[in-house]
Amino acid sequence: MPQWTDQTTDAKFVQDVWKVGIKVKVDENGIVRREEIEFCIREVMEGERGREMKKDAMKWRCLALEAVSEGGTSDKNIDELVYKLIN
Repeated sequence: MPQWTDQTTDAKFVQDVWKVGIKVKVDENGIVRREEIEFCIREVMEGERGREMKKDAMKWRCLALEAVSEGGTSDKNIDELVYKLIN
């Protein structure tokens, strides 16, 4: 449950953009109930959303590995940064 500054944005991206997590719901008193936590855990571990999240996480993993591999976008950007710093 997001509490401070960027956590709300992070939670939005994790659930709605990257689709690799579930944001828990709070009740009218701002409390996260045990049943809600159980529901989210079961959904991730056993549910269809959990299977989709695992698939999406693997997609993001592959994209990250590609970016940091030699010749990838992150690799090129780091090389460019180092070049600019020393020249």
